[in-house]
Amino acid sequence: MSNTTINDFEALGIDGKPIRLSKYTGKVMLIVNTASACGFTPQFGGLEKLWDTYKAQGLVVLGFPSNEFGGQDPGSNEEIASFCQMNFGASFPMMSKIKVNGSEAHPLYKWLTKEAPGLLGSQAVKWNFTKFLVGRDGQVIKRYAPLDTPEKLTKDIERALAS
Repeated sequence: MSNTTINDFEALGIDGKPIRLSKYTGKVMLIVNTASACGFTPQFGGLEKLWDTYKAQGLVVLGFPSNEFGGQDPGSNEEIASFCQMNFGASFPMMSKIKVNGSEAHPLYKWLTKEAPGLLGSQAVKWNFTKFLVGRDGQVIKRYAPLDTPEKLTKDIERALAS
């Protein structure tokens, strides 16, 4: 386990303003790389449901749009925000579009993928809607594949909120 925690990172909100993730110290975070035109895009509805259900208990859902996989999020930050709100009622915090792989990957994603590698130790994010659950202590608890729907994360989220 590294000495780094999620609280050491900063990202740009969808409005372009910097957000220190230390703002969420003591919260459980679910971090998701999202896309507006992906087969998994309906997961926005499940993510919003998790946010509605658990935010009062300390869950924060953070969406990070990425256009890396199949060009499935080509819009501007404004278009992405509007799409997520209009089509899925997404009210959880959305960040500015980022890269999640390679040398240009956002530092947060470099850390997340190192802390919670995927199948066979791969650090690369394979597709949209890969999810990372981060505990109240700021450390990564688990990584979830795009096929893992938000509803499947409920027990792990409840466990993290209880600790």
